[in-house]
Amino acid sequence: MRWIAISGGWRKTTRKIENQVRQTVRGIIQEGNGLVSGGALGVDFIALDEALKYDPEAERIKIFLPTTLEKYIQHYQKQARLGRITRSQAENLAAQLSRLKQINSGALIEHLDFHFTESTKRRMYYERDARVVQASEALIAFHIQTPESKGLGTRDTIRKAQKRGIPVKIFHYLVD
Repeated sequence: MRWIAISGGWRKTTRKIENQVRQTVRGIIQEGNGLVSGGALGVDFIALDEALKYDPEAERIKIFLPTTLEKYIQHYQKQARLGRITRSQAENLAAQLSRLKQINSGALIEHLDFHFTESTKRRMYYERDARVVQASEALIAFHIQTPESKGLGTRDTIRKAQKRGIPVKIFHYLVD
């Protein structure tokens, strides 16, 4: 079994991106490999959703969070209150990650740093990405560029994987 990381944008996805992520994850799990990801919205959310369909016991899933689940859920609830994401997105992500923890607590890897704030979140997300790469034997990246984002987090993950010398496959998307 190989651990394959999935990384990608969280702001916007399209039906085409969703279908490609689902097809990719389905292949990873059906080939007997494991999924490693970061537990965010967008690509990470879709990847975990699909993985759980084919690995309902979450035995071949590793989701790395930049902080504890409790702090992470609070962060997304705050983002919803600020209008950066929808309330539904925050609730769905919280439910998905909580469900994963119930199914297999070892599949949800929480970072026990409670100082996840607006001023530290970028650094902590990048540190989380480093842990995702470290736990993986290959990376499949869904690099999504939008008017709001150049996909810097995904690019950083790609650079970390290349530096580590693991295989990297990149899907590029421009989304309005």
